[in-house]
Amino acid sequence: MSTDRKPAVALGIDLGTSGVRAALLSDDGNLIDIAACPFPNAAAARLPSTWWSGVKSCLAELASRNAFASLEGVAVDGTSGTVVAIDARGMPVGEAMLYNDPCPDRTIVERIDTEAPPDSPARGATSALARAIHLSRRPGVQAIVHQADWIVMNLGLASATSDENNALKTGYDLAAERWPDWLEACGMDIALLPAVKRAGSPLSTITAGGLALGLPPECRYFAGTTDGCASFLATGASTVGDGVTALGSTLVVKLACARPINAANFGIYSHRILDFWLAGGASNAGGAVIRKFFDDDQLKSMTPQLQPDVSTGFTYYPLATAGERFPVNDPTYPPRLSPRPADDVTFFQAILEGITTIEKSGYDRLAELGGPKLLSVRTVGGGAANPAWTRMRENTLAVPFLSARSAEASVGTASLVLAGKDRWP
Repeated sequence: MSTDRKPAVALGIDLGTSGVRAALLSDDGNLIDIAACPFPNAAAARLPSTWWSGVKSCLAELASRNAFASLEGVAVDGTSGTVVAIDARGMPVGEAMLYNDPCPDRTIVERIDTEAPPDSPARGATSALARAIHLSRRPGVQAIVHQADWIVMNLGLASATSDENNALKTGYDLAAERWPDWLEACGMDIALLPAVKRAGSPLSTITAGGLALGLPPECRYFAGTTDGCASFLATGASTVGDGVTALGSTLVVKLACARPINAANFGIYSHRILDFWLAGGASNAGGAVIRKFFDDDQLKSMTPQLQPDVSTGFTYYPLATAGERFPVNDPTYPPRLSPRPADDVTFFQAILEGITTIEKSGYDRLAELGGPKLLSVRTVGGGAANPAWTRMRENTLAVPFLSARSAEASVGTASLVLAGKDRWP
C-alpha cells in the first residue's frame, strides 16, 4: 500500500479464482489501498452469494480507511468464461458455471463446433457459450450474464451489461460489435444475453444501489474486463510490443498488438483493450514441472549456485506429462528431460533454460502469426522472484526487462476507470 494520500479516484474489483480483491487508485495511477477477502473453500467459490459477500467485505474494509467522496468510477473484472443464470429480479437461478467447468451436455458442444466460425474462442469442451446455453434452459431464467456483469448489477447498474473481453468466449463478434446470428443456430437465445460495451467504457452514473454501498453520486459504472486482461494492465504494459510473461505453474505469454491474432489451433485469440489488442498463449511447461523434482528448501539452496551466463548445453522441453498447447500444438508432444545430470543444480538450471526457450518460442510464434516484434517484457508469478532465471531470460530474449507496476488484477481494472473517465459524454 502506498503512503501517497492523494484522493481515491478509481475503484477496481477483481473476482479471482480464490477470492475477491479491491483496489483504490489516485488520479496518477498510484495505489492508495487494497483489500482482500479469500473464498472459504472451493464449494463456496461456486456461489454468487459468496462473490457478493466478498465484494461487500472489501468495500467495507476500504471505506474504513479511506474516503470514497472523490471516487469517479468503479469497474469489475471476473474469471473469463464464468457465467450465471438470473431471474427477473436479477437473482441467480442455481449455481454458476465456472470458467473451467465442462458443459454436461455434449450435444451443445457438438452443435457449437458445427455452427461457430473455425477460429471462434466459443468452441471447445469448456466453451463459455456451451455453459451459457446449458444454463439458459433452467426454468425461470430471464438472462445469462458473466461473473463481472452480475457483480456490477449488484452494485446498482440498472440493466445487464457486459464488456467485450468477458463476452468473447460466449461468442461475441468483435468486428461487428454484436452478438452474431449463428448463436441462435447453436441454441442460444440472443435476447437472454447482456448488452456489450468496450472495456473501460462509461456506462451510467451511480444509482441508489451504489449509493447504499457508500459510492458517491458523482461516481460512474464502467465496463470491466476479464481477470487475465486486468492482470496484464496491472503491470503497466500498454504499448504495442510490450510483453508480459506469467511464470506460475504453467507458462503464459501475452503481447500487446496493433491488430488481432486468432489461431484456434494454438489456443490463441485476441481481446481488444483500450487502443490495442492483447494476444497470448499458454504452455503446459512451467513451475509445476520444477515442483515435480524439487521442494522449496532445495530450490532455495540451489538458486544461488545457478550460473545464468553459462549454458548447461542441455535442450530440455520440460513437461510434466505428454501434450503441449503453445507454442507447439500437439496433444502427444513428449516431455524431454533426459539425460539427467548427476548434479541437481545443473538439472535445475537445464529445466529453467528449457522453459526460457519455450518462452522465446512463444513470442516468436505470436510474431509469425502477425504480431509485433517483442520490445519489452514484464514478469509476474513466482518465477519472477528468481534473479538467476531472470538473467537467463534476459540473455535469451534480448529485450529490456521492465518492472511490473503491480501483479494485482484489481489495479488493472481500476486503471480502466482512469483511462475511460474522460470519455464521459
